[in-house]
Amino acid sequence: MVPTDFKALIQRFYALQSERVETYRLFDEGHEAYLRTGPHYDFDHYRQLVHEITQAFCGISKEVLQIKEKLHQDFDRPDLSEHIEKLQSKEKQKLELTAKLQLVRQRAQDHPEDEGCEEKIQALKQDIIKNKEALSEIMQDFKYDSEECD
Repeated sequence: MVPTDFKALIQRFYALQSERVETYRLFDEGHEAYLRTGPHYDFDHYRQLVHEITQAFCGISKEVLQIKEKLHQDFDRPDLSEHIEKLQSKEKQKLELTAKLQLVRQRAQDHPEDEGCEEKIQALKQDIIKNKEALSEIMQDFKYDSEECD
């Protein structure tokens, strides 16, 4: 249930972002464990993890979008709503980059002779760093704008 009071809504948004961070940590840990099962990977276990992670991200995104709507409609804060829209776009990009990185890491493990994999891994890691910086900037803007009416 999405809170109806402004401060509670903002706090819930921050809590959801923390849940996202934790979900990424679990996703990374799960992928590390999956890679350790190679060369005969435990794909069924990994597929279950991906399913659970996907459900978690969908639930978080759904609630974040409800908060975005409430901020825009109920509190007349299109500025905050816009920050959330940018954030959602960057979060989608981060998930895509993370999935690509996981695929390339597995390929590098399966084909150590493929020298291009290491370059791709480093490029994807740089893209993820840039993405996290952009997310951090959006969160800072959100924080600044949400606190200006205190």
